Amino acid sequence: MRRLVVLVGVIVLVDTILYSALAPILPALSDEFSLSKSESGVLVGAYAAGTLVGALPAGWLIARLGARAVLVGGLLTMTATGLWFAMASAHWSLDASRFAQGLGGAATWTAGLAWLAQVAPREKRGQVLGTVIGAGIFGAQFGPVVGGIAESVGRGPTFAVLALSGVGLAAWALATPAAAPAAPSPGTLRGALADRGFRAALWVTLLPAICSGMVVILVPLRLDDLGASTVAIAGVFLVAAILEAAVSPLTGRWVDRHGMRGPILVGLVAGAVGLVLITLPQQWVVLGGVAVLLVGALGMLWTPGGNLASLTADRLGLDQGWAFAVNNMQWAGGIALGSVVGGALGDAVGDWLPLLIGAGMCLLTAGIWWSGRGIDPDRPLPSRR
Repeated sequence: MRRLVVLVGVIVLVDTILYSALAPILPALSDEFSLSKSESGVLVGAYAAGTLVGALPAGWLIARLGARAVLVGGLLTMTATGLWFAMASAHWSLDASRFAQGLGGAATWTAGLAWLAQVAPREKRGQVLGTVIGAGIFGAQFGPVVGGIAESVGRGPTFAVLALSGVGLAAWALATPAAAPAAPSPGTLRGALADRGFRAALWVTLLPAICSGMVVILVPLRLDDLGASTVAIAGVFLVAAILEAAVSPLTGRWVDRHGMRGPILVGLVAGAVGLVLITLPQQWVVLGGVAVLLVGALGMLWTPGGNLASLTADRLGLDQGWAFAVNNMQWAGGIALGSVVGGALGDAVGDWLPLLIGAGMCLLTAGIWWSGRGIDPDRPLPSRR
């Protein structure tokens, strides 16, 4: 079990490094390929688009071929597309390779988490998932370091070495015993989406993703307006990510020992308070401190969201591959939605409006959980079909 946790943690780490390593070299790519701002935006969004497109097919394949087979396929796709990106010599090739990397990332994330959920004891599943999610958060922050290396030594060598690590990880996965074949799952994705409990589980992931998307687009611009340097802004988000990565396994342990309700309520209320407070500071240092705490609060919801989706899938007889495929779609879609809507409302009205909307959604959701209408997989409410 521990070996599998380490394997999936390393895979998620590499995947998020690949995702986030683009940022430092984007200006150089824009110069090299004469990209406009809109073309640069397409390049940045191509990976997430691939993840959204690939998530449900990955769940379908896991249900039929098993998590290990899909994981290995995703790793080999990651290697091939990483080499493609390293050697790309045209704008369309960059976009296509990043989109294909997103497809491979959807397979590795979905299959890795589904494999863990299949073998982890129910009473330890939260901590296991929290540990892996924490590795992913750390990888997302280490990615720009790799991007900085690529800026110094070249895109080709850096991304080729990173991509080739997928071959070693695939061999490691093949050497790891697969989960015992499960009995055919009686549940269907359509039936799960009609279930109140499963929809509640997905919302616990979608809501912090929307709020995080707002934070990612609005806070750096606000910090810049208040006089923070590029290094200071990067430092704020690095500290925030370290806190978020540390919070994930601790939250998982809390979930395993005391259930979902406590961490979900604390994360929602603290997140709502942080979203309101972040509109107030007039000094960038104060704003940076509030942003760090806000990211940590929202980070408390990732592990309960994934764990709740997994446990509810157990109740419904839904294959874990489907559960994590849809859960990953909530994360990717929420980040994109929060960034787009937050930026548009911030331009049109001011940052306060999207942030207050996010805070209101958090408080409303917290009220539902406080009233006892939140879904506990040990005492599920009847489905409303």
